[in-house]
Amino acid sequence: MAKSKNKYGQYFTIASVAEFMVTLIQHGKEASVLEPSCGQGIFIEMLQKNNFSNISAYEIDTTLALDIPFVKHESFVSSPTTDKYDIIIGNPPYIRWKNLESELKEELEQSALWNRYFNSLCDYLFIFILKSIEQLNDGGELIFICPEYWMNTTHSKPLRDYMTRNGAFSDIFHFKEAPLFEGVTSSFVIFRYIKNTTNKNIKLHRYTQKGKPNLIDLTTGECFVHTDIPQFEIGERWILTDKTEQNSIDVFEKSCVKERDMFGEISDLHRIGDVCDIGNGMVSGLDKAFQIKDINILNDFEKSQLICVYKAKDLNRYYNDSQNYYFFVKEPMNEEVFRERCPHLYSQLEPYYDDLGKRYNYGKDLKIWEFAFPRNENLFKRDEKRILIPCKERISHKNYFRFTLAGSGVFPLQDVTGIFRKENCREEIEYVLAYLNNTRVFKWLKYNGIVKGEIVEFSEAPVASIPYRPINWENTTEVEIYNKIVTATKEYILTKDTFYLSTVEQNFDTLFHGAN
Repeated sequence: MAKSKNKYGQYFTIASVAEFMVTLIQHGKEASVLEPSCGQGIFIEMLQKNNFSNISAYEIDTTLALDIPFVKHESFVSSPTTDKYDIIIGNPPYIRWKNLESELKEELEQSALWNRYFNSLCDYLFIFILKSIEQLNDGGELIFICPEYWMNTTHSKPLRDYMTRNGAFSDIFHFKEAPLFEGVTSSFVIFRYIKNTTNKNIKLHRYTQKGKPNLIDLTTGECFVHTDIPQFEIGERWILTDKTEQNSIDVFEKSCVKERDMFGEISDLHRIGDVCDIGNGMVSGLDKAFQIKDINILNDFEKSQLICVYKAKDLNRYYNDSQNYYFFVKEPMNEEVFRERCPHLYSQLEPYYDDLGKRYNYGKDLKIWEFAFPRNENLFKRDEKRILIPCKERISHKNYFRFTLAGSGVFPLQDVTGIFRKENCREEIEYVLAYLNNTRVFKWLKYNGIVKGEIVEFSEAPVASIPYRPINWENTTEVEIYNKIVTATKEYILTKDTFYLSTVEQNFDTLFHGAN
């Protein structure tokens, strides 16, 4: 079976997954079934294998030679919404608006449903989910496999609210980064949703194995751990965790409240972006060409062109393991002058000459010794301490992120993001550091950050969105707690004695407990 993706956002489903999804159907074999994007026909095959015969299907891609009488080679998006079904099952296409073919964009622009609920910031997937629900009979089942990301993004809120108003989930199977599709690392879910029904809880099934799932383990449930989570509500983010975890996240957010509306509901939170400037690291375009292994061989001018760099792999929670030196030449000169003034640097670059010339130049006349994109350079030149965090962090085997304190003059490159206090931030950088390393922030990011599979992203916007707990400087108790946190943080960085780390955690517990 082909695994390639084409212009219609297709990723073809493996047989074991398709058959498992068919086994989730609770309607009888006589029920009417629709597959809205049948691809190469794997769901049709599995439906027939399981004795379903009242099947309809759509497939817009005419290059897929399906010689099946009930497959219509036309778009589901433009099909009549008056056609109703007991079951809709499949693997809908998912592709961002900017990547859509012009013919598909034109079709969406003519769709009343798309124009009512969505816009050009939304995914092609959204219309397949919403239109499918529109075409279900009451009590009908929607069983889809799709990426997880839309369950917790701003632009999918209209879809989530629509689904909450018009039915309920019975089951969500959470696969994280299991290789369900070749070459795709997104976190996937299979869900079963029932139209116009109520259900107190959702059965959440988390996939625990490595590698592709087989049908036996899927159907017996041996590859899952199971728990109940509360049914989703209108207006809220969908967090795939139990009520205890959800409550702890709610308590954390309540301690960061900036404003409440006229009804006493939270309308705004203090955020890290309110008190910190955040910048993604500079891009050399070819790090191995710019890293200096032996500083001692350089002349004085060459040494003056060096910057200290912390790489993502060297960052620890609170402190770093080692530092590197890169040359960062900003003084304008031609190649002949550069070779004369920086003979050792030029000699280092020579083996990479061709590769350096092929770097993306961002529309500039890029010299081989220049960084491709020295973004946020002025921010990183500030004469003050800063916090560094890897741009991407895997969380599958740990319960912390690596927010690291760095001194003035330390630069992040493209694999690291830098965080700096704004002038309006009264708390010291060590407080912000300890706060970001607190378990409450980890938990919030795990469920509310930009998460793809087991990878959490730390670019400017995700870092800025982290709720922040400022100190009430009029409250002497809070000020005392704050001083203890800052003192213990400084001692821990200096000594690495975990006693001070425990002191930090205990004082944050006191601070958050007092806020609630």
